Amino acid sequence: MRINKYLAKCNVGSRRNVEEYITSGRVKVNGEIVKDLSFQIDEEKDNVEFDDKALKFISDKIYIMLNKPKNYLVSSKDDFDRKTVFDLIPDFGVHMFAIGRLDYMSQGLLLLTSDGDFANQIIHPRYKLPKVYKVKVKGILDDKQLQKLRNGVMIAGKKTQPAIVKVKTINEKNMTIRMTIFEGRKRQIRYMIRNVGSEVLELKRLQIGNLSLGNLPVGMWRVLKPNEVMELQALSKNKRDRG
Repeated sequence: MRINKYLAKCNVGSRRNVEEYITSGRVKVNGEIVKDLSFQIDEEKDNVEFDDKALKFISDKIYIMLNKPKNYLVSSKDDFDRKTVFDLIPDFGVHMFAIGRLDYMSQGLLLLTSDGDFANQIIHPRYKLPKVYKVKVKGILDDKQLQKLRNGVMIAGKKTQPAIVKVKTINEKNMTIRMTIFEGRKRQIRYMIRNVGSEVLELKRLQIGNLSLGNLPVGMWRVLKPNEVMELQALSKNKRDRG
């Protein structure tokens, strides 16, 4: 395996940084500095260090959480050269894809993985995992509008599933609500709010299943803990079985 690919799979840094680390002499293989980007690593035999710290190789099944910023596409590439969420994570050397959607202007919890079965468990409608959002809306929604969101509204000829909607803050020009939905249709919350006569000003996903964004800074990512992956899988299985 080429040394730059190996470093990426060890979570050393983004695809833009790995080559710089190598050429600047911060990487050692078996105690010797290596600056050759084409250098081949035997992941079973070679001892690789970055800044004098031994690296741990990651398996092909990767699960990460990203706090997606606004103005990033959930896409591997863009014809207009806009920034994508894949600019924020390392090149792990395997095919990574996002689980579910967050549109260009939305932010918050986004899961990415190389495990297709896991992704399907999270996004397939039959699993009905709850997804929690903080939504700032234009104006003040009245009780009738809020109840309509809770009961479900029509989007593209199909009614949305019942949602949990709680009012968090209100001021003169807008309000913030907390919405929990159990499906993941494209731009669903924006269309739901539009359906009741308002507009989304800010949208942030806080939670998927029992996995919360927590205090992860905007634009940063972390590897999911094994118990977090297993808990999401167990929750989706329970939802499916009850369904």
